[in-house]
Amino acid sequence: MKITRVSATSHVVPVPAPLLHEKQNRAMVFVQVETDEGLTGYGLTGPIQRHGTREFINREVARQVIGMDPVDTERIWQKLYLELNPRAQTGVWSSGVSAVDIALWDIKGKKLGMPVWRLLGGYQNPVPAYITFGLLEYDIDQLVEVAKGYVAQGEDKLKMVVAINGANDPMEDARRVRAVRDAIGPKAQLSIDANYLFNFTDALKLAKLTEGMVEWFEEPIYGNDARLLHDLRMRTSTPISAGQNEGHRFRHRELLVNNAVDILQPNVVYCGGYTEGVKIAAMAQAFNLKIANGGGWPHHNMHLQAAMSNGWRVEFHYLMWKLGEMIYKDPPGPNKGWTTVSDKPGLGLEPRFDALKEFQDKLDGGPEPVLHR
Repeated sequence: MKITRVSATSHVVPVPAPLLHEKQNRAMVFVQVETDEGLTGYGLTGPIQRHGTREFINREVARQVIGMDPVDTERIWQKLYLELNPRAQTGVWSSGVSAVDIALWDIKGKKLGMPVWRLLGGYQNPVPAYITFGLLEYDIDQLVEVAKGYVAQGEDKLKMVVAINGANDPMEDARRVRAVRDAIGPKAQLSIDANYLFNFTDALKLAKLTEGMVEWFEEPIYGNDARLLHDLRMRTSTPISAGQNEGHRFRHRELLVNNAVDILQPNVVYCGGYTEGVKIAAMAQAFNLKIANGGGWPHHNMHLQAAMSNGWRVEFHYLMWKLGEMIYKDPPGPNKGWTTVSDKPGLGLEPRFDALKEFQDKLDGGPEPVLHR
């Protein structure tokens, strides 16, 4: 079997969110890898530098991999690394290779008649799942209403975004967290995510103010500074997590050797795909740490979490969860704190090509996406 065509397109999807009048634009890059045996794999990466990522895949990655056997995922990954990224940079390279690698594993699963999560390790199914419901766009009353709604549905693991007012108001963040905690009661698990926007002082302040209320504090410090994350860990009882946007195993290694995290968070749409994701998960195993999906895109990350013995949580970030439901036909969802991964060959995801066409990015400027949160 040989790769005959690789194509990437960018899209901006308007996602309706509960209680918000305006839809939230979420961008992504969608990849198709075609073969001479009629099998096609589908991959995806997120919004950052989406135009550059799309062109990188179409103009540079495609010419490197056409003619290769898509089942040789390690060979292809290493070739793309040596030819296009000899200095281990991240950004466009990592996002583009992630999307292509995901598509290759989709093909491999279809060729072998097995789901990707089984090919990668096959440890568990169903997988624990949590819902990121708490957008910065919500006021306190809206946060409480949405959180209570999910708990009433039987969802017991929730996460909300912090760093309100430009990450300059940890007291207000703490007030918002406390309101949600009081509303959902002590049994439901609640975590917070700062999207690495705080300085050390404000991150420590918020960590102290919310101790005992939250299960983990995700990416609290700007740049995922491993030294400062370690210092924060030593001064709070709240577990620290990070890694969702790190572009390869070397940055994750930095978090591990500096004892910077309690939970490592590789995201397969950014870290280099499944080929790199399993290596990151194995490094975390060597440090006796769990991995959890952060940064959304649950329909792809659930396969890594299901594959590994230290896989712990799939994140159903509301915007990317619902985007997936808009571009795929009946993808898996959360159900009372769990999700069941498809046993169909490959990723088990069937694209809605009419929706992809509808939301295709206009090269001369379309709606602006939400780049994080």
